[in-house]
Amino acid sequence: MATLLLKNIAQLVTCDDGDRLLQNVDLYCKDGFIQAIGENLAVTADETIDASHMLCYPGLVNTHHHLYQVFSRNLPQVQNMELFDWLKTLYEIWKSLDEDVIRLSSLTGMGELMKHGCTTCFDHHYVFPAGAGDLLGAQLAAAQKLGIRMYLSRGSMDLSVKDGGLPPDSVVQTVDEIMADSVRCIEKYHDPSYGSMHRVALAPCSPFSVSAELLRQSAILARQYHVRLHTHLCETKDEENFMLEREGVRPLAYMERLGWIGDDVWFAHGIHFNDQELRLLADTGTGVAHCPISNMKLSSGIARIPEMLKLGVPVGLAVDGSASNDGSSLMEELRVAFLLHRLNSSKAAPSGYDILKMATRGSARLLGRDDIGQLAVGKCADLFLIDSRRLDLVGSCFDAKSVLGTVGVRGPVDYTVVQGRVTVRQGHLATVDEDRVAEDANRKCRAYLEM
Repeated sequence: MATLLLKNIAQLVTCDDGDRLLQNVDLYCKDGFIQAIGENLAVTADETIDASHMLCYPGLVNTHHHLYQVFSRNLPQVQNMELFDWLKTLYEIWKSLDEDVIRLSSLTGMGELMKHGCTTCFDHHYVFPAGAGDLLGAQLAAAQKLGIRMYLSRGSMDLSVKDGGLPPDSVVQTVDEIMADSVRCIEKYHDPSYGSMHRVALAPCSPFSVSAELLRQSAILARQYHVRLHTHLCETKDEENFMLEREGVRPLAYMERLGWIGDDVWFAHGIHFNDQELRLLADTGTGVAHCPISNMKLSSGIARIPEMLKLGVPVGLAVDGSASNDGSSLMEELRVAFLLHRLNSSKAAPSGYDILKMATRGSARLLGRDDIGQLAVGKCADLFLIDSRRLDLVGSCFDAKSVLGTVGVRGPVDYTVVQGRVTVRQGHLATVDEDRVAEDANRKCRAYLEM
């Protein structure tokens, strides 16, 4: 039975139902779960960490990513493009994906997430070139090696350029092929148990890359298997105009028509919802993954997050793909979200602590999980620690709840713990040779981009 004791934590931000901030307490983990939180716990453990100068937080939960895009970030030819042109250009690179690209880009992207306090990663993978192999299996193997909690998705596209979509023919599949492989992936990789390390969602790419039939059948299958549904929605005005022209309705009305509304559904971006649509999201418990950096880089717009939170729309935080962000740090996303909404909404903006809760409790809710996102007895032992004595935090730890949003942490965290296991130690990945991963990934990336 693996045990871990964090001794005398200076400040522990629980994000629990009482929003408690605890000082000078111990936290004891056994077999992946929190067993006790309190002063001077009379326990011993396999490993004890002196946390007397540490700030302790629930692990951050990333609700939307495209890990394969790590190998196409900072490409000069796409830097000034908006979404549709950006996608069309990059699909010509992404059509060459294979298992090794997926494995190494996943190690890289999730490794970066973990170094910045993230303990759960949802990845939206929807590019399946013919003959590329078991891409979700490669992702899961990478996650298991790193020790991160992984939420896989069986994404899909069935509309290529010739059908009025954006991707090339080589990366789309038929509805029958997609449904058959969706069943395979759910049955092989989905673990619904409490404290599960890996689950699966069904995630067609977007309304402009998939058919109505694919969306309809995905919703039916997901509910048969009790898995969640995810897609991009209301990201750009181009998308809105596309749907109005093709379907005669706005994107959300189209998705509602196909069964894509409810507390088992969350959308990435959700920028261009109107007032009525926001009320529908709130009334049905349909969620939104907020991706502020990606939204800014692609000039997509500013999501109405203050209004969503006020109405009770479920909202989580996400980094989006590394190519539309050029990084995989949810910690950076947290501070940017705080600053963006301060700029845009002034006094109505969420606080630094509100954003932290969005990245923890809010994100966990989007993924349908009540076992992560907070530090409380019985919950998963997913957390990170930051030494309050570091130079960039001098004079800033008077409000530990808000500091990650208001001041931010630019370097790696000191420790990340997932399921009671130390996965980042003193700022470095503890379960893999970080330098070797970077070397192998760089070599593969160069070969991939030259194809």
